[in-house]
Amino acid sequence: MIKFVMCLHRHPDMTREQFQDYWKNSHAPLFNSFVETHGAKRYVQDHTIDTPMNDMLRESRGMVEAFDGIAEVWFESEQAFIDAMSSEEGQKLGAILHDDESKFIDHARSTAFLATEHEV
Repeated sequence: MIKFVMCLHRHPDMTREQFQDYWKNSHAPLFNSFVETHGAKRYVQDHTIDTPMNDMLRESRGMVEAFDGIAEVWFESEQAFIDAMSSEEGQKLGAILHDDESKFIDHARSTAFLATEHEV
């Protein structure tokens, strides 16, 4: 199992609440409506909470500004991810999702990567 992970910053003209509301209530249903195309096994949204503790944690370690959320999407394998995204349907879906993401994600300040999970 691998994960496609996106660490997200919201559009600068949105509040965190607006960003998280759109992500959860508009983008997630759109993503889930294409499960047969992308074949994801699981989709989790981690929404950053507004608490002074987050600032303290970052400052105590000299870290960069907080992300507004993290998306985690599980696939059976890297090849399953590649196959889903490179098919003709997957290419169309990628464009649909990117267009929708552009409504709430600041892509220039966000990042994405593939990872494996190791429970310790």
